[in-house]
Amino acid sequence: MSTIDMRSTKRPDWDPELADIADFVCDKSIDSELAYEIAHYCLMDTLACGFQALDFPACTKLLGPVVAGATLSGGARVPGTSYELEPVMAAFNIGTMNRWLDFNDTWLAAEWGHPSDNLGGILAVADYLSRQNRAAGEAPLTMHDVLTAMIKAHEIQGVLALENSYNRVGLDHVLLVRVASAAVVTRMLGGDREQVLNALSHAWIDGGALRTYRHAPNTGSRKSWAAGDATSRAVRLAFIAMTGEMGYPSALSAKTWGFYDVLFKGKRFGFQRGYGSYVMENVLFKISFPAEFHAQTCVEACITLHEQVRDRIDEIERVVIETQEAGVRIIDKTGPLNNPADRDHCIQYMAAVPLIFGRLTAADYEDDIASDARVDALREKMKVRENEQFTKDYFDTDKRYIGNALQIFFTDGTSTERVEVNVPIGHRERRAEGIPILKQKFADSLSPRLKDKQWAELDALCADRDKLAAAAVDDFMALLVV
Repeated sequence: MSTIDMRSTKRPDWDPELADIADFVCDKSIDSELAYEIAHYCLMDTLACGFQALDFPACTKLLGPVVAGATLSGGARVPGTSYELEPVMAAFNIGTMNRWLDFNDTWLAAEWGHPSDNLGGILAVADYLSRQNRAAGEAPLTMHDVLTAMIKAHEIQGVLALENSYNRVGLDHVLLVRVASAAVVTRMLGGDREQVLNALSHAWIDGGALRTYRHAPNTGSRKSWAAGDATSRAVRLAFIAMTGEMGYPSALSAKTWGFYDVLFKGKRFGFQRGYGSYVMENVLFKISFPAEFHAQTCVEACITLHEQVRDRIDEIERVVIETQEAGVRIIDKTGPLNNPADRDHCIQYMAAVPLIFGRLTAADYEDDIASDARVDALREKMKVRENEQFTKDYFDTDKRYIGNALQIFFTDGTSTERVEVNVPIGHRERRAEGIPILKQKFADSLSPRLKDKQWAELDALCADRDKLAAAAVDDFMALLVV
């Protein structure tokens, strides 16, 4: 910890953790073709999630300007809508849409999170800047710029999560969205190293959201807009930094008052690697099921067993679910589930629905499915336990598995086979299998909401990586407006 005299007014050097991020954002070039390829698919996948969320009034009621009429002609567009907003509120809109259904990409380590949450701020600012540049007769940003910003934001959030568990001190992972977005967006706005550092220091000084909205007994829909809030706050801090507002060099390490002492039990962050493109290259896509990621392979196992048990639901004596330690800690729930946000973070619910119905969609978390008496009756027969090998493989940097196993026992003494799934379709080891499904997810989500010609142009653009990268951001965003 810092040894600075608390009475001294001498300004300290910048915390090295902040300096490393600023140097990465300002000076590091990304030369990984794989990272750009995955970022391309990540963009498509994240937009698909946002467009799907527009089917849910609980999400759309939060979209638009913060007060009626507070729109901005020539501002940032919100995909799937006709809203034009100033970039702070646009970032909230885009980030909220993308995260609403718990269906966008995931990073699992000591901390969990969804790095594409940062796209809310990145896309809003990129569109706003591009439209401002056009109006001034200057060149707009390109989608290559957006993809580069995505790779860097993914990397910042993911590397900070590798060795550092914020959830164990009660903090929510969206604080990393605020930090990553603040750094990247400040640079997009033209910020120099000092301004990036200033914005970063403010992002850490904001502290962190409490995880109480993700856990029993308070699980609720804030977990669906918390990331939108975080990325929009980052945009606000970036604009503040661009005015020349001062920063705080020891925001993390200041004795008594810094992040480490106040919120991290006095412990400094640990790092297993520097910043590059590792996170984007290894990010996990949620392709098959809108469900908390620790349960993805459990749901797949349930789908496998559905045909064997669909006509024997009433004969089930018990269901044994083996999962990782993290799965036990955050999604093993008993008792009443009060809302969709509660249900999509309950491994028993996410197992019961596919066993009964042979599917798990966003609509399956709504009250009409949850009120089926078979769901809660089956939940009560489930036993969830940690499989230590699954936990070990979960933290193995060469594997990053998310294993689950399932076996069902019947009242007559018979049982199904034990079905084990170690990696979901969105894992790097199953990319070849997953990308066609991701592309179909994109088409199914966007094409019904866009005009035929509009969709055809967008589809063709997204099918060609080079053309998409070269496209102007404002032209790309125009294809998403309804």
